[in-house]
Amino acid sequence: MKPNSTKRLRRAEDDGEGEERGGGEEEHGEKRKTVDVSVILPVHNASCWLEECLQAILDQDFTGSMELSVFDDASTDDSRKVLEGWRERMEERGISVVISGHNASRPGGVGFAKNKAVTQSSGQYLCFQDADDIMLPQRIRLQYETALLHPNSLIGCRVQRLPEGSTERYARWINALTQDQLIAQAYTSHGPTVVMPTWFCSRKLFLKVGLFDEGGKGVPEDLLFFYQLLRQGGCPLRVDRCLLVYRYHERAATHSVTEETIWKLRVDFLQERVLSRWENFTIWNAGKQGRKLYRSLSPTNQRKVKAFCDVDENKIQKSFYTYEESEQRPKPKVPILHYKEATGPFIICVKLDMTGGVLEENIKSLQLKEGTDYYHFN
Repeated sequence: MKPNSTKRLRRAEDDGEGEERGGGEEEHGEKRKTVDVSVILPVHNASCWLEECLQAILDQDFTGSMELSVFDDASTDDSRKVLEGWRERMEERGISVVISGHNASRPGGVGFAKNKAVTQSSGQYLCFQDADDIMLPQRIRLQYETALLHPNSLIGCRVQRLPEGSTERYARWINALTQDQLIAQAYTSHGPTVVMPTWFCSRKLFLKVGLFDEGGKGVPEDLLFFYQLLRQGGCPLRVDRCLLVYRYHERAATHSVTEETIWKLRVDFLQERVLSRWENFTIWNAGKQGRKLYRSLSPTNQRKVKAFCDVDENKIQKSFYTYEESEQRPKPKVPILHYKEATGPFIICVKLDMTGGVLEENIKSLQLKEGTDYYHFN
């Protein structure tokens, strides 16, 4: 990248509220120039990872103009000192830097910090980066080129998990999804089909979808944004190259989100986007997960369930599932069938990649098309 002729490194100033801001104007009153790409970096107590993260940004082979926009969300370690220590190196590389933050008693949360970093940035395109991850040298260039061709898409990429072998099934799912499955498997428990640490999109698309939810700890701001993207007609897309080292550790913000929170959001979105279009359907799994889905549905969609289906003869021999908790009289009874006797469409509540290929073969034997005849929910 050619060094920018005008250095646009700005030190934030206190605004009297415990927050420091990068500001929207240059010191001399000139409006900030836009850049091609802003790297959006929320930070909270990330000093142990920042050296690797920032070096990777410095090593990008992208030749357009770049900016690093950081919001320090009430860090109590020396994250801010590390960030400030990189200003000169970024400047020499031609990368402008905006650092702001606050020192409140508690962090505002990931959504809050991302929104602050986006708002103070000036890039036409946004590259979201977590402070504990490492982007590969080609990431910004390849995602930028893809975004130019697909302006209405949220661009992701394949990842390498660190430590190697951690969350093996999840990593395999991230990297193996087809383009059609990026949309069809939006209802699974894994969350967004293009994972947040890999996101890249135009500022225009981001603003169309809207800011991240700022509910703070326990709120899956990435999943809420992803669902809103789909509602707005946006499309997830993946560069089929590994462009990010995606770190797994117990301090990750994702661990603060409960399974039940995710479950309710998924059920609501499934009902909104899929079940509202179907007159009736079959739940594939007469066990715990299938029954839980049935109980979670609205009364209208419960009435659409024509059967459960399974491969377990012990479950099939029961013939019916009775919804004992129902206030309806008589209590609803739903048939339990062998999957070969059931008819679609299906909501499949069997865990992916856990049956040694048996589930996939059974689906294939019925000549079903994903996204039309069935959707995975687990």
